[in-house]
Amino acid sequence: MSDDFVFEKEFISYEPATGRAFWEGKISDIGDCVYRARRAWPEWAAQPLANRIELVRRFANEVRSAAEEFANLIARETGKPLWEARTEVDSVIAKVEISVRAYAERTGKKRLDSALQGTASVRHKPHGVMVVLGPYNFPAHLPNGHIVPALIAGNVILFKPSEKTLATGQFLVNLFHKAGVPEDVVQFIVGGVDEGKKLIANPNIDGVLFTGSLQGGVSISRTLSANPAKIVALEMGGNNPIVVIDTPKLADAAALVAQSAFATSGQRCTAARRLVVLEHLYAPLIDELLKLTERLIVDEPFADPAPFMGPVIDGETASRLQESFVHLLTHGGKVLKHMRRPDDRLPFLTPGIIDVTNMPDRPDVELFGPILQVIRVVDFDAAIAEANNTRFGLSASLVGGGPQDYNRFWANIRAGIINWNRPTSGASSAAPFGGVGLSGNHRPAAFYAADYCAYPVASTEMDQPRANIGIGLKDS
Repeated sequence: MSDDFVFEKEFISYEPATGRAFWEGKISDIGDCVYRARRAWPEWAAQPLANRIELVRRFANEVRSAAEEFANLIARETGKPLWEARTEVDSVIAKVEISVRAYAERTGKKRLDSALQGTASVRHKPHGVMVVLGPYNFPAHLPNGHIVPALIAGNVILFKPSEKTLATGQFLVNLFHKAGVPEDVVQFIVGGVDEGKKLIANPNIDGVLFTGSLQGGVSISRTLSANPAKIVALEMGGNNPIVVIDTPKLADAAALVAQSAFATSGQRCTAARRLVVLEHLYAPLIDELLKLTERLIVDEPFADPAPFMGPVIDGETASRLQESFVHLLTHGGKVLKHMRRPDDRLPFLTPGIIDVTNMPDRPDVELFGPILQVIRVVDFDAAIAEANNTRFGLSASLVGGGPQDYNRFWANIRAGIINWNRPTSGASSAAPFGGVGLSGNHRPAAFYAADYCAYPVASTEMDQPRANIGIGLKDS
């Protein structure tokens, strides 16, 4: 098969809520894209920082102008409710000023003056050509969280969105171009796994910023393990616990659990996968949770009344989640609420809740959809131990208890995001976002993205050469 034939291959994205084809385009020529990015980088990096900031601020204004069109596009291509797509667009806009502040705070220029020793300074330089690999669940907000800080720092971007959300990725990149960011500085890459591998392996890229599955992150890490010159930031999801201990507000606790587990149809990396609950609270909490879950509306993005959740991303994903639910059921799980698929032709799933307390070998995997596993424990010590019973470590939340309980929880939980009486999801972009274990490689995004978008350079400087050797010389 010739390369020319490969480049004619087309990718198609589909509307989850209808199954109809939504967008199609030809696969990108990876070599040519990298070449153009490498050629564009020196001029972009040489731009004054103020110029780059001005361009990303213009980008934010372009997003504001196209906000409703953008939200409609995201809702159609992901299946998420329109109200949620609108909040995603708001996050894209807000990311610009957050990134400007973060760059100043995290990478600000420092000088230490000394009359005899000159000036010691610390400044930051961009890495160069950065590959951004985006996910389908937040196809604008999450890649934008890499792109904006990387552009401010002076990098150029090769952005390959998920092949399931190509229209959103193209729209995002077009807004950068409309704002005046040169086309070769931010490029839209069409492709799938093979094109992602080609990008990562290309010797002329300088780093990879990835949000996605554990398998994808491990593959990137293996590919680049022998090349420490490449900067790699990985965000790979989690098997996140929400722990409920004594509280008089069980209805509120149930709402926090439902928000954590089922928002975005469970397709959030910070979604609660496991509910860990004290034995004596189990019956009343589950009663509240089941009553609330029965009321959640599952429907297409533009339905009236507005749905709480839409479909998962596609039929294949829905089928895998159904198989996972059956696996839990047939290996010791007790169904509390069946996960149902009303129409086999479409990927709508209702929330599923299953008690896996007596399951001997609970799988430590990220079930990326509306499945909540419930585990009963005897006391707070057991709850903390169960919450930590995972190789992942992205997000964890404690519901109930007092300040001392939360301090103990915070001190003992292994996670990059630890909340109290709040959902496991919904982290602030003004804080670092990342995890430990199999959830990430200690390069948190959001406010700390500036840390991996530029590297520090230490210098000592004097206006004129001034030196002498005061010891170890022969007499003249």
